[in-house]
Amino acid sequence: MKNPQVVDAVTRRWRAALFLFMLATGVSMASWVARTPAVRDALEVSTGAMGLVLFGLSIGSMAGVLASGGLVRRHGGRLVIAVGAALLVAGLLVIAGGAALEVSGGVFGGLALFGAGMGLAEVAFNIEGAAVERTAGRPVLPVLHGCFSLGTVVGALLGMGLTAVRFPVGWHLVAVALAVAAAGVWTVRAVPAGTGREEAYGRGGGAKGSGAGGVRGHLAVWRDRRLVLIGLIVLAMAFAEGSANDWLPLLMVDGHGTGATAGSLTFMLFAVAMTTGRFTGGPLLVRYGPAVVVRASAVVAAVGVALVVFSSSALLAGAAVVLWGLGASLGFPVTISAAGEGAGPGDASARVAAVSTAGYAAFLVGPPSLGFLADHVGLRNAMVVVLVLLGGAALITGALRRIPGAPVAEAPSSQPDLV
Repeated sequence: MKNPQVVDAVTRRWRAALFLFMLATGVSMASWVARTPAVRDALEVSTGAMGLVLFGLSIGSMAGVLASGGLVRRHGGRLVIAVGAALLVAGLLVIAGGAALEVSGGVFGGLALFGAGMGLAEVAFNIEGAAVERTAGRPVLPVLHGCFSLGTVVGALLGMGLTAVRFPVGWHLVAVALAVAAAGVWTVRAVPAGTGREEAYGRGGGAKGSGAGGVRGHLAVWRDRRLVLIGLIVLAMAFAEGSANDWLPLLMVDGHGTGATAGSLTFMLFAVAMTTGRFTGGPLLVRYGPAVVVRASAVVAAVGVALVVFSSSALLAGAAVVLWGLGASLGFPVTISAAGEGAGPGDASARVAAVSTAGYAAFLVGPPSLGFLADHVGLRNAMVVVLVLLGGAALITGALRRIPGAPVAEAPSSQPDLV
């Protein structure tokens, strides 16, 4: 592993490219989330029906997530990121058209394309980020996910402002699509070819043998009991993050009686808390280790969710989302780092892909199902599911203890060098 203070120009450019596109992905996701109340009103659908629309994102995302690991092993991360970026842009444009024309099916289809692009790109990004960690010798994944969170802050601010002035949702998303396209072109040119590609696959993409490649290899990693527990932790933590991304504005509007602008502001507070946690969590991880940090994170997030659910004060509930965001911030990146710990490059890619798949499944598929539960018990009460999952995760974080003898990335002595 390289000296953490000496990172070559190629690696710096590689890392900066990942940071940039994760930032752009966060902007696009938050732009959609911040405008969900306006889209719901334009489509004139119920909360349960809006959950059905959101399943377009879930279906597309899961298709992308399930395909991504195998595609990276066949072709490398750069090609997968390129395809994912193209689908993200296409999805945003279709969502914009569906919202402008007030067609639920159009929004559903656009979300499916958007989700497929996100699923493909973000699993590939986790594999790339883990590879950069091994190359640079310093924590990268928390900052990488922090860039996504920073993007959500920018997107939430933009969405809040445009909601306040009643700017058309369609034109808003078109502008975001153009920004994502520009970031995607630069990123694909900066990421080296072949990261994550396994020798078990030929250049044509066919498996040469029955080794670690393919679905069998993807499933084989789950024979490790420790990896199963890590997968359960990331499932709970990602569900907590995804529930806020999907429902927080509507939770404040419908559950606490705030206005749409206040709902967007609450989501922005959550995004700021997520960003703060991810950019400042490195020293805590070095000092206390991932098991202690993630256990404390789960407890803090649970306190925040409980206050949002059970408090009768909209002001207190709005403030509590800061705890929700801080608590959820490190769960995903830390568990992904732990998944690849102590494994060789090929095994690490397979393990990271497997845990990423579990995390994105929870992040994208679980939260929309809360819409159906909310039709029966209300959106606030539906969030008790998040509370239960966080409590369960806090009980099994011992699986994140570092493996004796495994290399540990050192914390940089100053702020991360982004260029």
